[in-house]
Amino acid sequence: MKFRMIHENYNVRDLNRSLRFYERALGLREIRRKEASDGSFVICYMGNEESDFELELTWLRDHPGPYDLGETEFHLAFRTDDFEGAHALHEEMGCICYENPDMGIYFIQDPDGYWLEIVPTR
Repeated sequence: MKFRMIHENYNVRDLNRSLRFYERALGLREIRRKEASDGSFVICYMGNEESDFELELTWLRDHPGPYDLGETEFHLAFRTDDFEGAHALHEEMGCICYENPDMGIYFIQDPDGYWLEIVPTR
């Protein structure tokens, strides 16, 4: 029996804001979407040509407020071939939330508070 990872889901408060963030910060684009016939939810799958792994962004119409992310001790990691360029972009965007120079990595935070690790190609 084999298992293959295909996507990770993040629930978001403002879908359009999140779509813009992921496109600008990480070069992800919307691949497909599912919308409830009653308008209660929209699910967008984001990806790029570097991998077939997808990020699923889910917007729920009736969710009452910000999502409780606990201690944000989970994250999704992205490897980049231009670490310095990525760092400069994320610094300009003001989304760097933690840096670990000893490990040579840093984290950015999306509009809903999810942490995303940026790792250089080694």
